[in-house]
Amino acid sequence: NCKPISTPIGSTAVLDPDEDGEAVDQNEYRSMIGSLLYITASRPDIQFVVCLWARFQASPSASHRQAVKRIMRYLNHTLEFGI
Repeated sequence: NCKPISTPIGSTAVLDPDEDGEAVDQNEYRSMIGSLLYITASRPDIQFVVCLWARFQASPSASHRQAVKRIMRYLNHTLEFGI
């Protein structure tokens, strides 16, 4: 139940630590990244962007979590894609 998107990362994504942003649970963020890293074995189209967001596992913010959720939305609407 999410809006379809055509790319796993937005053109205006900021790839910097968001020190002023709301902090999120590290365990939740790491779990999301770990799941996505596992999926990259069969979905190389997301490998680059997952590695970009994996850099922020030490101190993830709400904006980082939102970007990771975008990847999941992309996957949800591109299930028919394969290697």
